[in-house]
Amino acid sequence: MHSNSDYITPGTLDLEQLFWSGPGVQYTHVNQVWPGIYIGDEKTALERPGLRDLGITHVLNAAEGKWNNVLTGADYYSDTNIQYYGIEADDKPTFNISQFFHPAAQFIHEALSQPHNNVLVHCVMGRSRSATLVLAYLMMEHSLSVVDAIEHVRQRRCILPNHGFLKQLRLSPQLPNKYSLCFFKFCTIKLLCF
Repeated sequence: MHSNSDYITPGTLDLEQLFWSGPGVQYTHVNQVWPGIYIGDEKTALERPGLRDLGITHVLNAAEGKWNNVLTGADYYSDTNIQYYGIEADDKPTFNISQFFHPAAQFIHEALSQPHNNVLVHCVMGRSRSATLVLAYLMMEHSLSVVDAIEHVRQRRCILPNHGFLKQLRLSPQLPNKYSLCFFKFCTIKLLCF
């Protein structure tokens, strides 16, 4: 982790290079990327017995909605003990996913506040929208820089957030404590003006 005084956030193109440098992991349907946090795809989200086997207690769907999204919802998991939170996010560089950084991080944080809880964060492929929300969580809750968060997750899952999502992540490279969550939420309003 870098100290605030000497850390300069790399540009978006430099961040994209991180995904292509060094050894990566093979794409699979689901991977644990942090204690209690799994990133997965549509197939994983739709297999309730598989979720039970992983010990998933909470599902964050970063691809809720009708178009190029995963059609689950709270009703889909109603016969399980899974808590559900859905976000309608488009996997387009122009989409303002930062508006969901705080609520997604809060959902993950609250889920993990109980021992033995596990969260699945997913989208269609588990590479862009879901990965972006997990990266934001790691930056906000664990004070990782955007580079450290990317390096940590990419060693465990094949991820590739789109250019616009990376740009939004890099605008707030470090959030050192929970007090910063309020500051970060305020700052996301300005993201519409890049």
